[in-house]
Amino acid sequence: MPPVSVTLLSKPGCHLCDDARAVVSTVVDGRDVEVTELSILDDPQLRETYAEEIPVVLVDGRVHTIWRVDPARLDHALTEAGS
Repeated sequence: MPPVSVTLLSKPGCHLCDDARAVVSTVVDGRDVEVTELSILDDPQLRETYAEEIPVVLVDGRVHTIWRVDPARLDHALTEAGS
């Protein structure tokens, strides 16, 4: 089974993105999870879609959360996705 994929959509200078990055880092620590961070400023489609919603966390390509990441909720999603 391939690892669970977590993608953080962010942009430079975003304090909520910094908070989300820290939560994601803590929750994925020690798990078989592939983490990618993409800046919406580097992709016109992402910028158009998520400009007012960042940070966005995707789990296996699906929106898991926007703005604030709840560690327990992310932990649960990763457990379910890894099953």
